[in-house]
Amino acid sequence: MTPAERFHEIYEECYPRVLAYATSLVGRQVGEDITSETFTIAWRRIHGDVPLPTLPWLLGVTRNLVREMRRRDTLRYLLAAEEARRIAGSAEDQAGDVATVVADRQIALQALAGLPESDRELLTLIAWHGLSTKEAAQVLTCTSAALAVRLYRARRRLEKALEAAQASEPSEAASAHAVGTPRPHCEGAAA
Repeated sequence: MTPAERFHEIYEECYPRVLAYATSLVGRQVGEDITSETFTIAWRRIHGDVPLPTLPWLLGVTRNLVREMRRRDTLRYLLAAEEARRIAGSAEDQAGDVATVVADRQIALQALAGLPESDRELLTLIAWHGLSTKEAAQVLTCTSAALAVRLYRARRRLEKALEAAQASEPSEAASAHAVGTPRPHCEGAAA
């Protein structure tokens, strides 16, 4: 049996079950992409690395691809949150007491979650992946000038979302900032 014939046989036999497994983990649309990637890996390794029985190996590849995708998504989100914190405050604010840092982090995460996916992706490319605007423009298939405008707008939307998140939680933010923050002393005011 040639490698192409073996692959065709594996594909016909296992595709529905691999797709069902991937779909159960990540939904239909992403499951189809993961399944395609699984069979691409199988094709590349058909000359000897695909063991018998094949289905368990394919499901293991699928599981690893899903785990890697989730890890990347989590890291992207965390770095976008870090970008939100960078915009939200200075290093001095971040060096404050624990309550302030926790409150600021929650506000930043809330603001970031409210942004469109395209804004989060753009902020992530710059903040987490450390790409320049020119490099990020290549990834997003747009000009550097267009990306600079998009980045400026994404940062402004993030700032507005941060302001809105801070405004919606005034008592919690105020109490967090009050802990460990000395109150200004006004002449004639009760201490």
